[in-house]
Amino acid sequence: MNVSIQFLGAAQTVTGSKYVLTFSHGPLQQQLMVDCGLFQGLKELRLRNWDTLPISPSQVDTLVLTHAHIDHSGYLPRLVKEGFRGRILCTEATRDLLEIMLLDSAKLQEEEAAFANAKGYSKHHPALPLYTTEDVQQVLPLLVSCPYNMPVQALNQVSVLFREAGHILGAAIVETLVQGEQQEKKLVFSGDLGRYDDPVMFDPTAITQADVLLVESTYGDRNNRVPDPEEELAAVVNQALGRGGVLVIAAFAVGRTQTMLYYLKRLRQQNRVPHVPVYVDSPMGIRVSGLYPRYPGQHRLGHGNIFDFDGLRFVTDVPESKSLNLLEQGAIIISASGMCTGGRIVHHLHHRLPRPQDTVLLIGFQAEGTRGRRLLEGEPQIKMYGDMVPVLCQVQQLNGFSAHADRDELLRWLGNFEQAPKRTFIVHGEPLSSAALAQGIQDQLGWPAPIQPRYLETYSLFEGI
Repeated sequence: MNVSIQFLGAAQTVTGSKYVLTFSHGPLQQQLMVDCGLFQGLKELRLRNWDTLPISPSQVDTLVLTHAHIDHSGYLPRLVKEGFRGRILCTEATRDLLEIMLLDSAKLQEEEAAFANAKGYSKHHPALPLYTTEDVQQVLPLLVSCPYNMPVQALNQVSVLFREAGHILGAAIVETLVQGEQQEKKLVFSGDLGRYDDPVMFDPTAITQADVLLVESTYGDRNNRVPDPEEELAAVVNQALGRGGVLVIAAFAVGRTQTMLYYLKRLRQQNRVPHVPVYVDSPMGIRVSGLYPRYPGQHRLGHGNIFDFDGLRFVTDVPESKSLNLLEQGAIIISASGMCTGGRIVHHLHHRLPRPQDTVLLIGFQAEGTRGRRLLEGEPQIKMYGDMVPVLCQVQQLNGFSAHADRDELLRWLGNFEQAPKRTFIVHGEPLSSAALAQGIQDQLGWPAPIQPRYLETYSLFEGI
C-alpha cells in the first residue's frame, strides 16, 4: 500500500483546513479527507471557496472532522452538494455543534447575498450564497458520532481515534492508524490545540508517538500567556464603561463567548466591575452555550446553569438586536463573529465605530484580510455594507483569551513525543508563524526540519507498507 497526502487548505494560512489522504493498493484507491473548512479573510483566499476542487468529492470515501469551527467544517455543504456521500466521523459534541454552526453559516451567506442584491454593491448579478440551508440539511444525515479514545474503522485497513484537544467543546486530535501488509503506521492530526490550564476546557491530550505529524501553528511565533487575564479584562471593562460608553466584545460564538461569560460572572461576583446589563447578541452563541450542560465531562464547569448571572440577557430576535443601537452607555454587548467578518457584530460595528465614547474589544485571533485585523492595524475607516465607516471608537485587544495554544504551549505539547516523527508538517498558520514554529522545533526539540507545505502540494508518505 502507498499513502499520499494533498494539502487543499491551511497551508501557509490559518483557514480552509482540508487534507486528503489517498491509499493506493495496486489499481484500488481509497480516499480519506480530514477536515473540510472554509477559507476566510483575504479575498484571494475566500475566492478559493468557489474554485473547483482538484479531487472529485464523489471519490472521497470517508471524512473525519477534528472540530466544528467553520474554518475546519464550513465547506461540508458544498462538498456534499458536489457529490460527497460518505460518512462524516466526528465526536458527539462536534456533531451537535455542526448542526448549529452550518445552518448559521448558510443563513449568513443567504442574508449577505440578499443584502448585496438589494443594495446593488456586488459585482455578481445576482449575488449567490456558496450554499443554502437546504444544502446543510443534506449534510446532517451523514454525520456519525464517535466516542473519544475508541478506535473507529474509517476505511479498509484504516482506523481513527479521537483524543481530547481542549480548544472548544468536542475538539479532537485525530490519530490515524494505517495497517499495511507488513507494518502499521500512525498519522497524527493535531487539529486546533487548546491551552494548558484553561478555566473552561481541559488540557490537550499528550501524544507520544507518530510516524507522520501535522501540527497547527496559529500562534507559532508568539506567546499569549498573561499573568492575570481576569485583571486585564476587568481593566478594559472599567475603562470602557468609565468613558461613558458601551463596550462591544467581538467573540467567536463557540468557545470565546462562553469564556467571556465565565470571566464576567466571576468579576461581577467579586464586585470588580460595574453590574451593568450584559447582552449576548449571537443566536449561535446562545445555542452553543446551551450545549455545555449536556457535556459536563468535557469541560471544567460542571453541571447546571453554569453561565447565568443577574443582568445577563440573551438577545434572540432581530428587533431586539437592533434596539441595542439605542443604548448610549452602561452596557456590554457580546456578539459574533470573532473576526468581525459576518453576523450581528457587523451591525454593531456599523453603529459603534463612529462613536468616540464606545469601545470595541477583540479577544481572538484576527486573520489577514478580516475586519478585525484591519481594526487592529489602525485603519481609519472600514467598509461595511458598501459604506466607508470612520473608526473613532476605542479599539482594544486581549490575547490571553485565545482558544489556541501559543508558541510555548505548542512546543510543550510536541515535547510529549518520545522521538521525532519521521515527517512533521507545519499547517494552519500564516507564513511567519509557521516558519517560527518550524525553527523552534529544530532548535528546542532537535527534530529534523519540518515541512511547510503549500496550497495543493502532494507528498508521498509511505510506500509499500
